[in-house]
Amino acid sequence: MASSWTGHRVRLRAVEPDDWTVFMRFADDDGRRGRRLDLPRSAESYRAWAKEQAVAECDDDRFLLAVETTVTAELVGTVGSHRTGPRSGWFECDVTIGADHRRKGYAAEAVVLLLRFMFAERRYHKCLAAVFAHNEASLALFRGLGFTEEGRLREHVFFAGRYHDLVMMGMLADEFDQRHALSEP
Repeated sequence: MASSWTGHRVRLRAVEPDDWTVFMRFADDDGRRGRRLDLPRSAESYRAWAKEQAVAECDDDRFLLAVETTVTAELVGTVGSHRTGPRSGWFECDVTIGADHRRKGYAAEAVVLLLRFMFAERRYHKCLAAVFAHNEASLALFRGLGFTEEGRLREHVFFAGRYHDLVMMGMLADEFDQRHALSEP
């Protein structure tokens, strides 16, 4: 491992302004695959979003990182911490991988790199992940990483014409350390 931000398959880096075209393509791909229906966005809105992300401050350990492959340096998704409870010691993470890049181990490695940073460097005690109950691939990802289902929010989110359950998954720092080691040897 070359750095704390690089694994065997992926490297985590800041979002760059030029990444906007890839993020626009990811959104278009997901829209065609029957996911949540969002309003159409202009190319300019993606440009502005990427530019904003490129200069965003890390506010209360809430941040978004680009996930790129170590072999080709191709942008394949994002990982980040979007909600935190610093006084209680918890944070919520999420990971998104473009449709053409899924099931290649990128999401798992990106989450492990993020958790290692948040647990070892930022001293958080617990990580949460909210997953739609119908998203079997994401549930399997988090279970495979060692997350435990902590609860289910019934009919919590409305999209695609109906309500969907949200599954709350959690992992404690010591559980992560036993399974993934907080620091690489």
